[in-house]
Amino acid sequence: MKQWKVGSRRSKLALTQTNWVIEHLKQFDPTVDFVVEEIVTKGDVILDVTLSKVGGKGLFVKEIEQSLLDKQTDLAVHSMKDVPSELQSGLVIGAVPKRVDPRDVLISREGTTLDELPHAALVGTSSLRRASQLLAYRPDLRIESIRGNIDTRMRKLNEGNFDAIVLAAAGLERVEWEGAVSQYLPIDISLPAVGQGALAIECRADDDELLALLARLDDQETRLAVSAERAFLQRLQGGCQVPLGAYATLAGTGDDGTPSIRLTGFVGSPDGRRLFKHSQTGSDPAALGRAVAEHLLSDGAGEVLAEVLEENQG
Repeated sequence: MKQWKVGSRRSKLALTQTNWVIEHLKQFDPTVDFVVEEIVTKGDVILDVTLSKVGGKGLFVKEIEQSLLDKQTDLAVHSMKDVPSELQSGLVIGAVPKRVDPRDVLISREGTTLDELPHAALVGTSSLRRASQLLAYRPDLRIESIRGNIDTRMRKLNEGNFDAIVLAAAGLERVEWEGAVSQYLPIDISLPAVGQGALAIECRADDDELLALLARLDDQETRLAVSAERAFLQRLQGGCQVPLGAYATLAGTGDDGTPSIRLTGFVGSPDGRRLFKHSQTGSDPAALGRAVAEHLLSDGAGEVLAEVLEENQG
């Protein structure tokens, strides 16, 4: 029996996502077997520093990618939003399964919505993107960094350390914790991170047998949308260190049958006082992502990004 080794972070969410992928791949080919190799990443170890201060790209994937290159594992399951816009040479994203809910969610101790939170409520998030947009909408809020897995963050909330926390809907859905959600935040209030809600299954570029299997799990609509978002990210050289987001959807097809993609991108200052947002439609995901990024840069977003990077490196 053919056996594939799968690299995964060891958090409950990561293992849940990995097992979901394995189950679906086994449905396509019941003759193959999978072994999960749990790998600790830099982002899992450094928990007492905000993501923006840790620095570097691929905080949650670098060690897993190295295991692929060293042939210690054959494939890896990532949250797409953790994957850098440029992959290491020799690696490819073999499949992008159908995306689940891309939105952010608010979880509050009293079950209140964002509008109902008391004045100067303390909200926990490790994301500059979320902080920027929350403060743009509610400047009175106090934002404090919170790190750790879903269980850890929920415990800190329930212990009274925060009035509310913000998480990704997709993660809660995958571990079946949707009942904890107080509010699904509208896209126009909190634009998601690049790739949020999607998975990336990574493998070696020359592994034709595995690529043929992974292709059966690929969702073309999700891949097109995420490709536009990642092109936006690549042009801005962004990641956890800067407050930016992008979300793309398919908006029908052109006269020639080519899918039309609608992409919205944003860059903001950490305090939410400066927010740059632009939407555009196109058929080429890479060109569209770059075009939206260029529009924001021409509006002045580059200055904000430079200031944030300088502050984080200082």
